[in-house]
Amino acid sequence: MGLKEKRSKNLLDSFKHAFDGIFYSLKSVKNLKIHLFFTALVLIGGFIFKINAFEWLTCLICIALVISLELLNSAVEEAVNLTTLEFNERAKHAKDLAAGAVLVSAIISFVIGLIIFLPKVILFIKELLWKKNY
Repeated sequence: MGLKEKRSKNLLDSFKHAFDGIFYSLKSVKNLKIHLFFTALVLIGGFIFKINAFEWLTCLICIALVISLELLNSAVEEAVNLTTLEFNERAKHAKDLAAGAVLVSAIISFVIGLIIFLPKVILFIKELLWKKNY
């Protein structure tokens, strides 16, 4: 039975397949676990430093972007691996381009995180030192 014959038009099946992909990636994609670790840090930091609604939206968009691109990167790698078992320069380029997209989003998200959290961390440290000295 071909892929086209297995497709379902049922909305619930579509969600099931999407969640299957997410759960598969949680078990098999090492970099996704790293992204989720930093996601947890951002969420915890957001609650600790009481970031405002705009900062929350910005952080959540960055999180969604990085994780979504990591999932797409993994899909590209899986698809490319289906096409050849031998080294292929074009297959390497496809994988490298997808990985580059994740890297760009992660770097920009990190910079945005610094812009949001660094002033709050510095203020926290200053207040901690101020209390210590008095």
